[in-house]
Amino acid sequence: MTIFKERSRTSSKYVYYALQLYSSGLSLRKTSERLTAVRIKRNHVSIWNWIQRYKPKRIFQARRTISEFIIDETLIKAGSDYVWLWVAIEPMNKMILGIRLSIERSMLVAEQFIKSLIRRYGKHNISTDGGTWYPQACRFLNIEQHNHSSIEKSFIERTIQYIKDRTECFDDYFPCTRINCKLEHIVKWLILFVDMHNRELIIKRRIVK
Repeated sequence: MTIFKERSRTSSKYVYYALQLYSSGLSLRKTSERLTAVRIKRNHVSIWNWIQRYKPKRIFQARRTISEFIIDETLIKAGSDYVWLWVAIEPMNKMILGIRLSIERSMLVAEQFIKSLIRRYGKHNISTDGGTWYPQACRFLNIEQHNHSSIEKSFIERTIQYIKDRTECFDDYFPCTRINCKLEHIVKWLILFVDMHNRELIIKRRIVK
C-alpha cells in the first residue's frame, strides 16, 4: 500500500495512524489532538491534506470469492446539493466491493457501475431493490438479477447508513462550495473510508479465527 510520497517530515506510520483514527469516527480536530499526545503536532488541515493524498495500491481485492453483488444507492449531501452514492457489497463478509458517485440515478449509471464490478470480479448474480433501472441494466449485460431478500436488504442498508453517518460529518467540516464541483474531494474521502473499512473487517475476521 502506498499512502503517498512523503513531502513533510511526518513519518508515514504517524500519517497512517492519523488516518485510522479519523476513519474510526474522530473529527479532524480530535485526530490532531491525538497526534499531539504522541508529540506529533499537526493541525486538522494537515490531516485533511493526508486524506486527499491517500492512494492505496488496491482499494478492492480482486481475488475474492464472491457469491453475488448486493447493490443499492442513496442520496448524500454535497454542499447545498445532493448526489447519488452507489454501493456494492458481498454477502459473506460484508466487504465493500465498489462505490460510485453520480448526479443522476438512471439505467445508464447503473449499467456503468455494474460493468466496473464485472471488470474487477467477473459476472455474478445481482441483488437490488425495486428500482427499475437495475433490471434494465442487468438485461443489457446478460446478468441475473433479483430483489433483495430481507437479509440482503439488512446487510446493504446497514452498510449504507454507516457510510452516510460518516459522510455527514465529513461535509460538516469541508462542505462543497465550488460551482459545478466534480466531487473529487468526496471521492478521495470515500477511497480512504472504504479501504479502512475493509481492512478493519479483515482484521476482525482474523481475530475470530
